[in-house]
Amino acid sequence: MSVRGRSLLAAGLPLVAGLATLFSALPAWAGSALGAWRISREGQLELRTSPDIQIQAFYESGRGRSGPRIWVDLPGAPIRTRTIPGAGLVRQVRIGKPTPYETRLVLEFQPGTPINPAELRLVGTARDRWRMDLKALGAGLVPLGEGDVEAASAPTWRQGPPATAFVPRGPLNAGSLPQVPRGRFKVVIDPGHGGPDPGAVGIGGLRETDVVLDVGLQVAQLLQARGVQVLLTRTSEVDVDLPPRVALANNSGADLFLSIHANALSMARPDVNGIETFYFQSSLSRALAQAVQEQVLAISPGSPDRGVRPGRFFVIRRTVMPSALVEMGFVTGQIDAPRLADAGFRRRLAVAIATGLLNHLGGR
Repeated sequence: MSVRGRSLLAAGLPLVAGLATLFSALPAWAGSALGAWRISREGQLELRTSPDIQIQAFYESGRGRSGPRIWVDLPGAPIRTRTIPGAGLVRQVRIGKPTPYETRLVLEFQPGTPINPAELRLVGTARDRWRMDLKALGAGLVPLGEGDVEAASAPTWRQGPPATAFVPRGPLNAGSLPQVPRGRFKVVIDPGHGGPDPGAVGIGGLRETDVVLDVGLQVAQLLQARGVQVLLTRTSEVDVDLPPRVALANNSGADLFLSIHANALSMARPDVNGIETFYFQSSLSRALAQAVQEQVLAISPGSPDRGVRPGRFFVIRRTVMPSALVEMGFVTGQIDAPRLADAGFRRRLAVAIATGLLNHLGGR
């Protein structure tokens, strides 16, 4: 974690130029947060929405004759649902209503379209603008859209409520996780840093924000598979300041709060490695920290146990429920950094953290 204590878009191939962009006038969207969408000539999915909303984006790989899908869920139901013929790699686009209170924008791609979900990120560029880079699909991605999405003139959104998400569909293996009563508990997961604040940067350019967001999203998915309601303070690369993180937790009625970070010292000190978890004052918070620390240590052989320690970090000092902050290792450490950079190890970290949280909830 950097001194601030604060709080993923590959370069693609160029699109075929000169193809007409397909736009039509949008009707009034009664209650829906979606104002307009398009796949731009630059190969980006762009959205215009109501300001300061929470949206989520999902990916699902296709099977058989069904191609892969990306979809975005927004608050408010559309005035009408419809299916829009696609072009190029996009088979069709659907505007739907998964619940009476939601709008869903679905991009269904042709079977066999090569999409790497690890490269997908939905990023807030302003209070009412969002962007996902699809340039890696190359010339098969044809401009398409509804409504008028002009480039946002507002500055990059650096502060506000949690607003975007990217969640790969296809559950992690939760079969070995501890059982707790379904629907009984609510947990807040806080992946530190985000957006223009990368947190600590270590060996090989490893960024804390990337590590903790990946682990945090997986922890949330694992807990949800066990019937725990999960709130995330951020779910994509946006910078959420510390007070909104605390406010989200304190207003949620959550049973637990866990802030997820990675440590750093100096690139000149790769000998410094280790796991540590912090709590503030209460015995319940200390027990939570201990439960998480034990599980993370168990899957990190050779990384020193730096202990369960009292700390005064804002997010654990100002939250009203049992709270802890875990440092999963040093991005500058010769032992920890290669592990944190490995997707398989981050998966094990997520399972370990989820196990610690479920153990603690089950013992209450």
